Amino acid sequence: MVKKLKKMAEQKSASPANLLDSQLAGAVKASAQQIWLAGMGAFSKAQEEGTKVFEALVKEGVSLQRKTQAVAEERIGEVTGKMSAMAGEVTNKAGASWDKLESIFEARTAKALGKLGVPTAKDVAELTARVDALASAVAQLGGKVAPAKKAAAKPAAKKAAPAAKPVAKKAAPAKKAVAKKAAPRKAAKPADSAAA
Repeated sequence: MVKKLKKMAEQKSASPANLLDSQLAGAVKASAQQIWLAGMGAFSKAQEEGTKVFEALVKEGVSLQRKTQAVAEERIGEVTGKMSAMAGEVTNKAGASWDKLESIFEARTAKALGKLGVPTAKDVAELTARVDALASAVAQLGGKVAPAKKAAAKPAAKKAAPAAKPVAKKAAPAKKAVAKKAAPRKAAKPADSAAA
């Protein structure tokens, strides 16, 4: 096939019209080669300029990242401050509620202990002061006095004892009632007269 193409090219080059065609083909070929070389030059220029443009874009991206990072850190700082303030407010409110609950609990506990006859710390302190005053009065009169700590413990025990007495009194009649029901009526009358 290559041989046929060469023969055809030789035949065309021999005629004057073919001569003109061959010159035109040569000019087109030279022009195409110049266009090709220009494209190659443009490509190499673009490649050189492209790396420079790429580097410039990278620098621009780094500066933009720094700016956005600074803005983000600022926003995070603001949000953190707001959250800390809100957490402080919630803590204060919870503390106030806890204090109220604690005071209510203490008041109810003190009331219940008062009903049971348990002396409070204030009562013990007053008794201790009275015992100290009595001890000093006895000492002035020349009498012998037991140490204040032992004397303070005795009145506190006496005050707690009356609270236990009503419980004992209530329990005793219950036993008598059970005994009365169990015993026959005739036996109950002499027991009542003996108790009176």
